[in-house]
Amino acid sequence: MKIWAIILPLLVAACATPVRREVSPADSFFNQFSQICGKSFSGKLVAGDASDSAFAQADMRAHVALCEPSKIEIKFDVDEDRSRTWIMSKTPVGLRLKHRHMLKDGTEDPVSQYGGDTADLGSATRQQFPVDSYSKEMFTREGRTVSNTNIWAFEIDPGTSFTYELSRPNRLFRVQFDVSKPLKSAAQ
Repeated sequence: MKIWAIILPLLVAACATPVRREVSPADSFFNQFSQICGKSFSGKLVAGDASDSAFAQADMRAHVALCEPSKIEIKFDVDEDRSRTWIMSKTPVGLRLKHRHMLKDGTEDPVSQYGGDTADLGSATRQQFPVDSYSKEMFTREGRTVSNTNIWAFEIDPGTSFTYELSRPNRLFRVQFDVSKPLKSAAQ
């Protein structure tokens, strides 16, 4: 009976002690994007090639339009083209990035919902998303096999900028958004 008098309080104390969970780099990164939710930002092309000349002259805007506990949607407008949305969501082991493209009639483009999951821990300021098998199958079906080696990334420099990146062999495309100067108008 005396042993229970010693063990029982220890067991109760052990159960009552909160377990501190380390914040993963992916969670920290996601939380930083959540801080800019509801705001819109101007962007500029900071890396590209000749095929990106239209982006170099375009009015680019990002609208961090929807923030839920496990999903963030960022609308990416290029001039009057409002067909693109980046969707970042939490997974059990990291983050997932998908690209949604809409046609002018409001239906989804056949080349849509492509992206990938983080393959490593990344950091609190940069996460990379290698192309997933669904995307490879879609790119192959749609005759865009050059995209089967894509790696997308987002970077965030809190209070300064966030950057979207597409890279693959012989290709680098980066658009940087100035978060220090949110635009006055919200996403439509």
